[in-house]
Amino acid sequence: MKQIVTFGEIMMRLSPPLNYRLEQANELEVTYGGGDANVAASLACLGLPAAHVTCFPDHQLGRAATQQFRRLGVDMSRVVYTPNTRLGLYFLEVGSALRASTIVYDRFDSAFAKLDPAAFDWEEILKDAQWFHWTGITAAISASAAQACRDAIKVARRLGITVSADVNYRRNLWQYGQRAQDVMPELVEGCDVAVCSEGDAEDLFGIQADAECENSFECMAQKLMQRFPQIKQVMATRRQTQSASHERIQGMLVDAEQGYLETQFYDIAPVVDRIGGGDAFIAGFIYGKLKLASAEQALSFATAASALKHTIHGDVNLATVAEVEHIMAGNTTGRLLR
Repeated sequence: MKQIVTFGEIMMRLSPPLNYRLEQANELEVTYGGGDANVAASLACLGLPAAHVTCFPDHQLGRAATQQFRRLGVDMSRVVYTPNTRLGLYFLEVGSALRASTIVYDRFDSAFAKLDPAAFDWEEILKDAQWFHWTGITAAISASAAQACRDAIKVARRLGITVSADVNYRRNLWQYGQRAQDVMPELVEGCDVAVCSEGDAEDLFGIQADAECENSFECMAQKLMQRFPQIKQVMATRRQTQSASHERIQGMLVDAEQGYLETQFYDIAPVVDRIGGGDAFIAGFIYGKLKLASAEQALSFATAASALKHTIHGDVNLATVAEVEHIMAGNTTGRLLR
């Protein structure tokens, strides 16, 4: 099977143990993650060949991050290492009950932000690929990162490779003098599958559901597909946050042929770690598109995978196909398996 290739920044994640606050921490747990890379790692755990493309500083931290994803089965052979640069960091304080989780970013001027688009030979990188995935976070980091993403999408389109994007608008990241509203439409034009919420559609593309529309997500998705005809599927999760320790999630999909589809709600309590839930969702959907018989089954697999991620520490959904299928079959009690 050909590879799924993802592109984006990987950061070091630093977290106090348990539910300690950062002010209380005498030690920090170290792991690595990034939206696009989490997708690749989740796919590798599901048994699909996945590769991640990124730029790291040429020192021990860059190599440590590489090794973590390599251990998970991700092909990291296309990593570019640059001297005299730094690895982006983020600090996660995991909340509990009524206290929300919080994140502090320290990613300015990272190796990825300063990458040279010419360092990536996308013809070579994508020659054995069947799918390319990126996120709006990648385009937000720097003009050079956005250009590299633009180059990759152009090559993927020419090679007939499926392209997906989680548009993921992060307003505070767009600090390099270009507006997301000017950069993202050109990139999204090249996508076949988009993860996009109603809020992101309005902020990025000025698309709003009509007031009389009964299903705002369906109306938004239809308008998005009219604006960008290459897109054939728009998906998202509906999240009902009960507390930092209790979530309810549902998968939604508008398919150009089948129309609106939705899954059941999954009730998740307690939430162990919600970081990466969206990445697990798109990874599950990619798996479903490649391995399952219908869009409805792919959506069901994606939503179950996302629900399962909420029970796993770290950024990556360390779940097998059998475990996701166990959840899909209605086995949500967490009963001990022997």
